[in-house]
Amino acid sequence: MAKPLVAIVGRPNVGKSTFFNKITGKRISIVEDTPGVTRDRIYCDVEWQNRRFTMIDTGGIDPRSEDVLLSQMRHQAEIAMDTADVICFFADGRTGLTDDDREVANMLRKTSKPVILAINKVDHISMVDNIYEFYELGIGDPIAISAANMMGLGDLLEAICKELPPQTKDELDEEEHVLQLAVVGRPNVGKSSLVNKLLGQERTMVSNIAGTTRDAIDTEFKVNGTTYNIIDTAGIRRKSQIEDESLERYSVLRSIAAIRRCDVALLLIDAQDGVTEQDTKIAGLIREEGKAVVVVVNKWDAIEKETGTLEAFKKQVMEDLKFMDYAPVLFLSAKTGQRVHTVIDMVDQVWAQASKRIPTGILNDVLTDATADLQPPATNGRRLKIYYITQQGTCPPLFILFVNDEKLMHFAYERYLENYFRKTFDFTGTPIRFILRERKKDDK
Repeated sequence: MAKPLVAIVGRPNVGKSTFFNKITGKRISIVEDTPGVTRDRIYCDVEWQNRRFTMIDTGGIDPRSEDVLLSQMRHQAEIAMDTADVICFFADGRTGLTDDDREVANMLRKTSKPVILAINKVDHISMVDNIYEFYELGIGDPIAISAANMMGLGDLLEAICKELPPQTKDELDEEEHVLQLAVVGRPNVGKSSLVNKLLGQERTMVSNIAGTTRDAIDTEFKVNGTTYNIIDTAGIRRKSQIEDESLERYSVLRSIAAIRRCDVALLLIDAQDGVTEQDTKIAGLIREEGKAVVVVVNKWDAIEKETGTLEAFKKQVMEDLKFMDYAPVLFLSAKTGQRVHTVIDMVDQVWAQASKRIPTGILNDVLTDATADLQPPATNGRRLKIYYITQQGTCPPLFILFVNDEKLMHFAYERYLENYFRKTFDFTGTPIRFILRERKKDDK
């Protein structure tokens, strides 16, 4: 779930990283009494007064420097300010108000974002009077703190929380999310056997909930404190084998609906049959719906094996489902219980990838590397330019690429970008999607 973003900004050496490390409880940012130590944006999740948000530590902003490194740090901070919901502006209570502070304040006013003014290094009560000159900036009441001595941090965090956007339903329900797990496949591939084996092995089943249909049964259970709702669906046969008005036709439609409402789909394949045409079609439905998926090869106990059998079978599965080559493949036997214990672990892994959100700065760093390794294509003398990337959503991860002309994006290059992002961020078990948006060079 997306959390509000809080950016810590200010000129160099005002104690931003010291504050960041104290609040996050970890020494994530390097702290040194030298300007320019923090060059990139660093992210960490924070909780205060039952509000969760992501804090961004940035490099110091030197408004007038022409130094390449300091200019890059300034650009990184500008991106952080652009993406943040709340900006925490740090100044130095020992040094007092400077011209650079005024320049940074002018930058902040242009953002139209809520700004909290923190005057750091007010290490003693006798220094509190030092904050009053900062009213000149005209961006609100200054809050005196000492990050090094942990003084005033609660007041600052409370002020930040007051400016956060209202909690969304997703944020409120985040801890209560029940992971929806649909078990789908052709008839007689062992779906119910796998469901029964999974449930039979768990000691903390919470409840049995009657399904809305006779053939889609929802059952909640817990593993290691995580609640899952597993949906046992009817087998999906080929359309030509189903009579238009038959009960089975409606069962199949409800099985498809189960795919649409699930978080992770378990696609069961019969090891004795291999991947059939119908398996491929079901896999296509899962991909079209943007669902995370685990391919489960069941009845593995019925296969005669020799050295390399599993590797060869997995290679063939990946070839038959090459449009879903990101899916992990498990080999098990629901009948004997062989490797059934690996299913929930893999479900957790692919769900984590599907719901993962990548910070904008890191995305753009990777995009820069990708385009440097392989230049975007040119058509009729015009070359594709990719200005910027941001993540719009999760489940599946959805990214927006701002380009000069979306018609210049070739399918092969988009596939290259997908593979590059997978190599960097994993995304095992989930499709990822790109949306192109044209932006003129001078657009803001």
